[in-house]
Amino acid sequence: MRSRLRPAGTLAAAVAAAVLISGCSSGDDWSRPHAKPAAVGTLGPGFVDPAAPPAPEATITPQPGSWNGVHPSKGYRVVLLTAGEDPQTKTLVSAVTAWAEEEHVSLKTVTAKEPDQLIPSISRAIDLAPDLIIGAGNDLVDPLALVTANHLDQQFLVVGAELAEPTANVTAADWTGASFRGEGLGMSSTYDPATFTPERAGRAVRAGVAAVLNDLTGIVIWLD
Repeated sequence: MRSRLRPAGTLAAAVAAAVLISGCSSGDDWSRPHAKPAAVGTLGPGFVDPAAPPAPEATITPQPGSWNGVHPSKGYRVVLLTAGEDPQTKTLVSAVTAWAEEEHVSLKTVTAKEPDQLIPSISRAIDLAPDLIIGAGNDLVDPLALVTANHLDQQFLVVGAELAEPTANVTAADWTGASFRGEGLGMSSTYDPATFTPERAGRAVRAGVAAVLNDLTGIVIWLD
């Protein structure tokens, strides 16, 4: 069988077409350093027990709304990393975008259009040096599991899914019906696309970001 090699220019064009980057206007082009982000406000009772913080890879079930008092500080830089055209992923993407607009977050989006661009899309997101990368889409779970352990200084939040063995820099916000953990583990019997509602996705984003801003990372936040 003959191998077909693409010319370098053609390959570069394919990469550029597969990994799309867009941004929301915020007056911040990310070209200059900025202060380390901080949480504005505090977590409410029932998010975690301050006397017994969760262990790595633990699952917590915070009280509903206990994260509502936490907001990102001005200039918070976030990359929305997404792959997939299924309704569930679109719901998650819309939730992240809505949250960013409400919180005046500086948001850039990296979209992988082809399967062979999943890992390059993660690398591109990391290269942008954001305060947080939010992953949306089951297709990203296995690639994130491969990449995130090698970039422990970069914080990640996965919404609507989780990594099977996350490192301390990977937090997940999940719920019954959204328990995908990678192809090798198969789809959970409780997976239910109908649970991906705008309201639940919005809560996952806010609860997850609140945890990251309070240095409660490397855990799974389980929502009702």
